[in-house]
Amino acid sequence: MLFGKKKARLTALIVGGLMACGIFTGCGGDQAANNANEIVVGSNFELTGNHAQYGSNANNGFKLAIKEINDAGGINGKKLKVVEADAKSETAESVNAATKLISDDKVKALIGPAVTANVIAESDVAAQNKVPVIAPAATNPDVTVENGEVKSYIFRSCFIDPQQSNVMAEFAAKDLNAKTAVLYLDSSSDYSKSLGKIFKEKFEAAGGKVVMEEAFLAKDQDFKATLTKIQTANADVIFVPAYYEEVGKIVKQARELGITSAILGTDGWDDTKVIDIAGKDALNNTFFCTHYFEGDEDVQGFLEAYKKEYNTDPNVFAALGYDAGKMLIDAIQRGGEDSEKIRENIENIKDLKVGTGIMTMDAKTHNPIKGIVVIETKDGVRELRTKIAPEG
Repeated sequence: MLFGKKKARLTALIVGGLMACGIFTGCGGDQAANNANEIVVGSNFELTGNHAQYGSNANNGFKLAIKEINDAGGINGKKLKVVEADAKSETAESVNAATKLISDDKVKALIGPAVTANVIAESDVAAQNKVPVIAPAATNPDVTVENGEVKSYIFRSCFIDPQQSNVMAEFAAKDLNAKTAVLYLDSSSDYSKSLGKIFKEKFEAAGGKVVMEEAFLAKDQDFKATLTKIQTANADVIFVPAYYEEVGKIVKQARELGITSAILGTDGWDDTKVIDIAGKDALNNTFFCTHYFEGDEDVQGFLEAYKKEYNTDPNVFAALGYDAGKMLIDAIQRGGEDSEKIRENIENIKDLKVGTGIMTMDAKTHNPIKGIVVIETKDGVRELRTKIAPEG
Protein backbone atom coordinates (compact mmCIF):
# COMPACT_ATOMS: atom_id res chain seq x y z
CA MET A 1 0.00 0.00 0.00
CA LEU A 2 2.95 2.34 0.40
CA PHE A 3 5.68 4.30 -1.36
CA GLY A 4 9.04 3.92 -3.06
CA LYS A 5 8.62 2.12 -6.40
CA LYS A 6 11.90 3.34 -7.96
CA LYS A 7 13.96 2.49 -4.89
CA ALA A 8 12.24 -0.87 -4.63
CA ARG A 9 13.04 -1.76 -8.23
CA LEU A 10 16.73 -0.74 -7.90
CA THR A 11 17.10 -2.78 -4.73
CA ALA A 12 15.49 -5.81 -6.35
CA LEU A 13 17.75 -5.64 -9.40
CA ILE A 14 20.93 -5.43 -7.32
CA VAL A 15 20.05 -8.27 -4.95
CA GLY A 16 18.51 -10.35 -7.72
CA GLY A 17 21.74 -10.08 -9.68
CA LEU A 18 23.76 -11.21 -6.69
CA MET A 19 21.43 -14.13 -6.18
CA ALA A 20 21.78 -15.20 -9.81
CA CYS A 21 25.55 -15.25 -9.33
CA GLY A 22 25.21 -17.59 -6.36
CA ILE A 23 26.17 -15.07 -3.67
CA PHE A 24 23.18 -16.04 -1.55
CA THR A 25 23.42 -19.80 -1.95
CA GLY A 26 22.82 -21.32 1.49
CA CYS A 27 22.88 -24.68 3.20
CA GLY A 28 19.48 -24.54 4.90
CA GLY A 29 17.43 -25.95 2.06
CA ASP A 30 18.19 -29.64 2.48
CA GLN A 31 16.29 -30.01 5.75
CA ALA A 32 13.10 -28.54 4.27
CA ALA A 33 13.49 -30.47 1.04
CA ASN A 34 14.05 -33.80 2.77
CA ASN A 35 10.69 -33.92 4.56
CA ALA A 36 8.34 -35.51 2.06
CA ASN A 37 5.37 -35.01 4.40
CA GLU A 38 5.53 -31.21 4.24
CA ILE A 39 4.89 -28.53 1.65
CA VAL A 40 7.08 -25.56 2.53
CA VAL A 41 5.75 -22.02 1.93
CA GLY A 42 7.22 -18.67 2.89
CA SER A 43 5.89 -15.76 4.92
CA ASN A 44 7.73 -12.51 4.18
CA PHE A 45 6.09 -9.75 6.22
CA GLU A 46 7.13 -6.57 7.98
CA LEU A 47 7.34 -7.92 11.54
CA THR A 48 9.48 -5.03 12.78
CA GLY A 49 9.93 -1.40 11.70
CA ASN A 50 7.49 1.32 10.71
CA HIS A 51 5.02 -1.02 9.00
CA ALA A 52 5.08 -3.80 11.57
CA GLN A 53 1.46 -3.22 12.57
CA TYR A 54 0.39 -3.97 9.00
CA GLY A 55 2.74 -6.89 8.36
CA SER A 56 2.15 -8.57 11.70
CA ASN A 57 -1.62 -8.50 11.31
CA ALA A 58 -1.46 -9.83 7.75
CA ASN A 59 0.91 -12.56 8.89
CA ASN A 60 -1.47 -13.57 11.68
CA GLY A 61 -4.33 -13.88 9.21
CA PHE A 62 -2.19 -15.96 6.85
CA LYS A 63 -1.02 -18.29 9.62
CA LEU A 64 -4.61 -18.82 10.77
CA ALA A 65 -5.59 -20.10 7.31
CA ILE A 66 -2.62 -22.47 7.33
CA LYS A 67 -3.41 -23.68 10.86
CA GLU A 68 -6.98 -24.46 9.84
CA ILE A 69 -5.97 -26.66 6.90
CA ASN A 70 -3.27 -28.40 8.93
CA ASP A 71 -5.69 -29.07 11.80
CA ALA A 72 -8.04 -30.60 9.22
CA GLY A 73 -5.35 -33.07 8.15
CA GLY A 74 -3.41 -31.02 5.63
CA ILE A 75 -3.51 -31.58 1.86
CA ASN A 76 -3.27 -35.17 0.63
CA GLY A 77 -1.75 -36.15 3.94
CA LYS A 78 0.88 -33.41 3.87
CA LYS A 79 1.07 -30.46 6.25
CA LEU A 80 1.92 -26.94 5.11
CA LYS A 81 5.05 -25.70 6.81
CA VAL A 82 5.37 -21.91 7.05
CA VAL A 83 8.89 -20.51 7.18
CA GLU A 84 8.73 -16.92 8.42
CA ALA A 85 11.12 -14.11 7.55
CA ASP A 86 11.10 -10.45 8.60
CA ALA A 87 11.02 -7.86 5.81
CA LYS A 88 11.82 -5.26 8.52
CA SER A 89 9.73 -2.60 6.74
CA GLU A 90 12.55 -1.96 4.26
CA THR A 91 12.84 -2.73 0.55
CA ALA A 92 16.36 -4.16 0.82
CA GLU A 93 15.37 -6.43 3.69
CA SER A 94 12.28 -7.56 1.78
CA VAL A 95 14.57 -8.78 -1.00
CA ASN A 96 17.01 -10.37 1.45
CA ALA A 97 14.18 -12.20 3.19
CA ALA A 98 12.68 -13.43 -0.08
CA THR A 99 16.12 -14.55 -1.26
CA LYS A 100 16.69 -16.61 1.89
CA LEU A 101 13.24 -18.18 1.73
CA ILE A 102 13.70 -19.18 -1.91
CA SER A 103 17.38 -20.17 -1.89
CA ASP A 104 17.81 -21.68 1.57
CA ASP A 105 14.36 -22.78 2.64
CA LYS A 106 13.17 -23.90 -0.81
CA VAL A 107 9.68 -22.46 -0.40
CA LYS A 108 7.09 -23.26 -3.07
CA ALA A 109 5.34 -19.88 -2.78
CA LEU A 110 5.64 -16.57 -0.93
CA ILE A 111 2.97 -14.60 0.93
CA GLY A 112 3.71 -10.93 1.62
CA PRO A 113 5.02 -8.38 2.24
CA ALA A 114 2.13 -6.12 3.19
CA VAL A 115 3.05 -2.82 1.55
CA THR A 116 3.52 -1.93 -2.10
CA ALA A 117 7.20 -0.93 -2.15
CA ASN A 118 8.32 -4.10 -0.42
CA VAL A 119 6.28 -6.34 -2.71
CA ILE A 120 7.69 -4.65 -5.80
CA ALA A 121 11.19 -5.03 -4.36
CA GLU A 122 10.88 -8.81 -3.96
CA SER A 123 8.97 -9.42 -7.19
CA ASP A 124 12.02 -9.64 -9.48
CA VAL A 125 13.74 -12.19 -7.25
CA ALA A 126 10.56 -14.27 -7.09
CA ALA A 127 10.02 -14.08 -10.84
CA GLN A 128 13.62 -15.00 -11.65
CA ASN A 129 13.20 -18.12 -9.55
CA LYS A 130 9.64 -18.81 -10.75
CA VAL A 131 8.15 -18.68 -7.26
CA PRO A 132 4.61 -17.23 -7.06
CA VAL A 133 3.86 -14.37 -4.68
CA ILE A 134 0.49 -13.39 -3.20
CA ALA A 135 0.45 -9.81 -1.87
CA PRO A 136 -2.38 -9.36 0.63
CA ALA A 137 -2.55 -5.58 0.88
CA ALA A 138 -0.44 -3.94 -1.85
CA THR A 139 -3.10 -1.91 -3.68
CA ASN A 140 -0.98 -0.04 -6.25
CA PRO A 141 -1.73 -1.32 -9.81
CA ASP A 142 2.02 -1.54 -10.58
CA VAL A 143 2.40 -4.48 -8.21
CA THR A 144 0.94 -6.96 -10.72
CA VAL A 145 1.05 -5.08 -14.04
CA GLU A 146 4.09 -3.29 -15.47
CA ASN A 147 4.03 -1.34 -18.75
CA GLY A 148 0.75 -2.98 -19.64
CA GLU A 149 2.07 -6.52 -19.10
CA VAL A 150 0.94 -8.75 -16.26
CA LYS A 151 3.71 -10.04 -14.00
CA SER A 152 3.40 -13.80 -14.33
CA TYR A 153 4.30 -14.70 -10.75
CA ILE A 154 2.75 -11.85 -8.76
CA PHE A 155 -0.84 -11.87 -7.48
CA ARG A 156 -2.84 -10.06 -4.81
CA SER A 157 -5.83 -10.69 -2.55
CA CYS A 158 -6.89 -7.02 -2.25
CA PHE A 159 -8.58 -4.72 -4.75
CA ILE A 160 -6.55 -1.88 -6.26
CA ASP A 161 -6.41 1.88 -5.67
CA PRO A 162 -8.47 2.91 -8.72
CA GLN A 163 -11.37 0.72 -7.62
CA GLN A 164 -11.42 2.33 -4.18
CA SER A 165 -11.18 5.90 -5.45
CA ASN A 166 -13.80 5.32 -8.13
CA VAL A 167 -16.23 3.96 -5.55
CA MET A 168 -15.71 6.82 -3.09
CA ALA A 169 -15.86 9.53 -5.75
CA GLU A 170 -19.10 8.11 -7.11
CA PHE A 171 -20.46 7.71 -3.57
CA ALA A 172 -19.65 11.35 -2.80
CA ALA A 173 -21.26 12.63 -5.99
CA LYS A 174 -24.34 10.40 -6.12
CA ASP A 175 -25.13 9.24 -2.58
CA LEU A 176 -24.05 12.38 -0.72
CA ASN A 177 -24.88 14.80 -3.57
CA ALA A 178 -21.53 16.50 -2.97
CA LYS A 179 -20.53 19.29 -5.33
CA THR A 180 -17.22 20.31 -3.76
CA ALA A 181 -14.39 18.34 -2.16
CA VAL A 182 -11.04 18.85 -0.43
CA LEU A 183 -8.21 16.34 -0.72
CA TYR A 184 -6.09 15.87 2.42
CA LEU A 185 -3.28 13.45 1.54
CA ASP A 186 -0.26 11.83 3.15
CA SER A 187 2.53 13.24 0.98
CA SER A 188 4.93 10.50 2.12
CA SER A 189 2.69 7.71 0.78
CA ASP A 190 2.21 6.62 -2.83
CA TYR A 191 -0.93 4.86 -1.59
CA SER A 192 -2.48 8.14 -0.45
CA LYS A 193 -1.32 10.20 -3.43
CA SER A 194 -2.52 7.63 -5.96
CA LEU A 195 -5.94 7.44 -4.33
CA GLY A 196 -6.23 11.22 -4.24
CA LYS A 197 -5.34 11.61 -7.90
CA ILE A 198 -7.93 9.09 -9.05
CA PHE A 199 -10.62 10.44 -6.72
CA LYS A 200 -10.16 13.92 -8.18
CA GLU A 201 -10.45 12.65 -11.76
CA LYS A 202 -13.56 10.61 -11.05
CA PHE A 203 -15.27 13.21 -8.83
CA GLU A 204 -14.78 16.00 -11.35
CA ALA A 205 -15.91 13.74 -14.19
CA ALA A 206 -19.13 13.27 -12.20
CA GLY A 207 -19.67 17.04 -12.08
CA GLY A 208 -17.98 17.85 -8.78
CA LYS A 209 -15.03 20.16 -8.10
CA VAL A 210 -11.95 19.64 -5.93
CA VAL A 211 -11.51 23.11 -4.45
CA MET A 212 -8.42 22.52 -2.31
CA GLU A 213 -5.58 20.03 -1.91
CA GLU A 214 -3.51 19.83 1.28
CA ALA A 215 -0.95 17.40 2.66
CA PHE A 216 0.45 15.96 5.87
CA LEU A 217 3.16 13.43 6.74
CA ALA A 218 2.75 10.02 8.32
CA LYS A 219 3.32 10.18 12.10
CA ASP A 220 2.27 13.85 12.29
CA GLN A 221 0.38 14.61 15.49
CA ASP A 222 -1.03 18.13 15.15
CA PHE A 223 -3.17 18.79 12.07
CA LYS A 224 -5.09 21.85 13.24
CA ALA A 225 -3.22 24.53 11.27
CA THR A 226 -3.97 22.81 7.96
CA LEU A 227 -7.49 21.84 9.03
CA THR A 228 -8.19 25.50 9.82
CA LYS A 229 -7.24 26.31 6.23
CA ILE A 230 -9.39 23.45 4.94
CA GLN A 231 -12.30 24.77 6.98
CA THR A 232 -12.33 27.97 4.92
CA ALA A 233 -13.12 25.94 1.79
CA ASN A 234 -16.47 24.91 3.30
CA ALA A 235 -16.44 21.83 1.04
CA ASP A 236 -19.17 19.22 1.07
CA VAL A 237 -16.69 16.38 1.61
CA ILE A 238 -13.08 15.95 2.71
CA PHE A 239 -11.29 12.94 1.22
CA VAL A 240 -8.55 11.52 3.50
CA PRO A 241 -7.10 8.31 1.98
CA ALA A 242 -4.69 7.39 4.77
CA TYR A 243 -4.17 4.97 7.66
CA TYR A 244 -6.14 4.80 10.86
CA GLU A 245 -3.49 6.29 13.19
CA GLU A 246 -3.45 9.63 11.35
CA VAL A 247 -7.10 9.40 10.29
CA GLY A 248 -8.26 9.15 13.89
CA LYS A 249 -6.33 12.28 14.87
CA ILE A 250 -7.43 14.20 11.77
CA VAL A 251 -11.12 13.44 12.32
CA LYS A 252 -10.92 14.25 16.02
CA GLN A 253 -9.17 17.59 15.46
CA ALA A 254 -11.44 18.50 12.54
CA ARG A 255 -14.54 18.09 14.70
CA GLU A 256 -12.91 20.05 17.53
CA LEU A 257 -12.48 22.95 15.10
CA GLY A 258 -16.16 22.75 14.18
CA ILE A 259 -15.76 21.11 10.76
CA THR A 260 -19.00 19.23 10.06
CA SER A 261 -18.36 18.16 6.45
CA ALA A 262 -18.54 14.48 5.58
CA ILE A 263 -15.07 12.92 5.81
CA LEU A 264 -14.35 10.05 3.41
CA GLY A 265 -11.62 7.43 3.25
CA THR A 266 -10.49 4.04 1.99
CA ASP A 267 -9.39 0.68 3.38
CA GLY A 268 -6.56 2.21 5.42
CA TRP A 269 -9.29 3.37 7.81
CA ASP A 270 -10.39 -0.18 8.50
CA ASP A 271 -9.32 -0.76 12.08
CA THR A 272 -11.48 -0.41 15.16
CA LYS A 273 -8.64 1.54 16.80
CA VAL A 274 -9.75 4.55 14.76
CA ILE A 275 -12.75 4.80 17.11
CA ASP A 276 -10.46 4.81 20.15
CA ILE A 277 -8.36 7.60 18.63
CA ALA A 278 -11.07 9.85 17.19
CA GLY A 279 -13.92 9.19 19.60
CA LYS A 280 -17.41 7.99 18.77
CA ASP A 281 -19.05 11.36 18.20
CA ALA A 282 -16.29 12.67 15.95
CA LEU A 283 -16.74 9.77 13.56
CA ASN A 284 -20.36 10.58 12.82
CA ASN A 285 -20.77 11.57 9.16
CA THR A 286 -17.68 9.64 8.08
CA PHE A 287 -17.56 6.96 5.38
CA PHE A 288 -14.90 4.62 4.03
CA CYS A 289 -14.74 1.73 1.59
CA THR A 290 -13.25 -1.62 2.45
CA HIS A 291 -13.25 -5.32 1.65
CA TYR A 292 -16.02 -6.64 3.89
CA PHE A 293 -18.65 -5.73 6.46
CA GLU A 294 -18.44 -7.61 9.73
CA GLY A 295 -22.23 -8.00 9.79
CA ASP A 296 -22.27 -10.09 6.59
CA GLU A 297 -23.03 -13.75 7.06
CA ASP A 298 -20.23 -14.76 4.68
CA VAL A 299 -17.49 -13.41 6.94
CA GLN A 300 -18.65 -14.74 10.30
CA GLY A 301 -16.57 -17.91 10.13
CA PHE A 302 -13.36 -15.95 9.67
CA LEU A 303 -14.19 -13.37 12.36
CA GLU A 304 -15.00 -16.02 14.95
CA ALA A 305 -11.94 -18.12 14.13
CA TYR A 306 -9.58 -15.14 14.29
CA LYS A 307 -10.95 -13.93 17.62
CA LYS A 308 -10.69 -17.43 19.06
CA GLU A 309 -7.08 -17.78 17.89
CA TYR A 310 -5.78 -14.32 18.83
CA ASN A 311 -8.33 -13.06 21.40
CA THR A 312 -8.90 -9.86 19.42
CA ASP A 313 -10.93 -8.70 16.46
CA PRO A 314 -9.14 -8.76 13.09
CA ASN A 315 -8.44 -5.64 11.07
CA VAL A 316 -8.40 -5.47 7.28
CA PHE A 317 -4.74 -6.52 7.04
CA ALA A 318 -5.48 -9.69 9.01
CA ALA A 319 -8.48 -10.42 6.78
CA LEU A 320 -6.47 -9.99 3.59
CA GLY A 321 -3.64 -12.14 4.93
CA TYR A 322 -6.21 -14.85 5.64
CA ASP A 323 -7.59 -14.47 2.11
CA ALA A 324 -4.08 -14.91 0.68
CA GLY A 325 -3.71 -18.09 2.70
CA LYS A 326 -7.01 -19.44 1.41
CA MET A 327 -5.92 -18.68 -2.16
CA LEU A 328 -2.67 -20.57 -1.68
CA ILE A 329 -4.43 -23.54 -0.07
CA ASP A 330 -6.94 -23.71 -2.92
CA ALA A 331 -4.14 -23.65 -5.50
CA ILE A 332 -2.28 -26.48 -3.78
CA GLN A 333 -5.44 -28.52 -3.28
CA ARG A 334 -6.07 -28.43 -7.02
CA GLY A 335 -2.85 -30.30 -7.70
CA GLY A 336 -0.33 -27.51 -7.20
CA GLU A 337 2.48 -28.93 -5.12
CA ASP A 338 5.25 -27.44 -7.31
CA SER A 339 5.67 -23.70 -7.77
CA GLU A 340 4.68 -23.53 -11.42
CA LYS A 341 1.48 -25.47 -10.86
CA ILE A 342 0.65 -23.29 -7.85
CA ARG A 343 1.09 -20.23 -10.08
CA GLU A 344 -1.24 -21.66 -12.73
CA ASN A 345 -3.87 -22.59 -10.17
CA ILE A 346 -3.82 -19.17 -8.49
CA GLU A 347 -4.32 -17.58 -11.90
CA ASN A 348 -7.39 -19.78 -12.45
CA ILE A 349 -9.13 -19.24 -9.10
CA LYS A 350 -12.88 -18.99 -9.59
CA ASP A 351 -15.67 -18.34 -7.06
CA LEU A 352 -13.42 -19.13 -4.10
CA LYS A 353 -14.81 -18.62 -0.59
CA VAL A 354 -12.26 -16.59 1.37
CA GLY A 355 -12.48 -14.67 4.63
CA THR A 356 -13.89 -11.50 3.10
CA GLY A 357 -16.42 -13.20 0.80
CA ILE A 358 -16.22 -14.71 -2.68
CA MET A 359 -13.47 -13.95 -5.18
CA THR A 360 -12.34 -14.87 -8.70
CA MET A 361 -8.87 -14.11 -10.07
CA ASP A 362 -8.61 -11.90 -13.15
CA ALA A 363 -5.99 -13.75 -15.20
CA LYS A 364 -5.22 -10.62 -17.24
CA THR A 365 -4.31 -8.42 -14.27
CA HIS A 366 -3.78 -10.85 -11.37
CA ASN A 367 -6.23 -8.78 -9.34
CA PRO A 368 -9.13 -10.41 -7.51
CA ILE A 369 -12.64 -9.78 -8.76
CA LYS A 370 -14.52 -9.17 -5.54
CA GLY A 371 -17.13 -6.93 -3.98
CA ILE A 372 -16.51 -3.69 -2.12
CA VAL A 373 -18.50 -2.11 0.69
CA VAL A 374 -18.93 1.44 1.97
CA ILE A 375 -19.13 1.71 5.75
CA GLU A 376 -20.72 4.55 7.71
CA THR A 377 -19.88 5.08 11.38
CA LYS A 378 -22.73 6.17 13.66
CA ASP A 379 -22.04 6.80 17.35
CA GLY A 380 -19.08 4.43 17.23
CA VAL A 381 -20.96 1.64 15.44
CA ARG A 382 -19.98 0.70 11.91
CA GLU A 383 -22.94 0.20 9.59
CA LEU A 384 -23.17 -0.98 6.00
CA ARG A 385 -24.08 1.98 3.81
CA THR A 386 -23.82 0.31 0.41
CA LYS A 387 -22.41 -2.82 -1.22
CA ILE A 388 -21.00 -2.83 -4.74
CA ALA A 389 -21.02 -6.10 -6.66
CA PRO A 390 -17.76 -7.42 -8.15
CA GLU A 391 -16.74 -5.91 -11.49
CA GLY A 392 -16.29 -8.34 -14.36
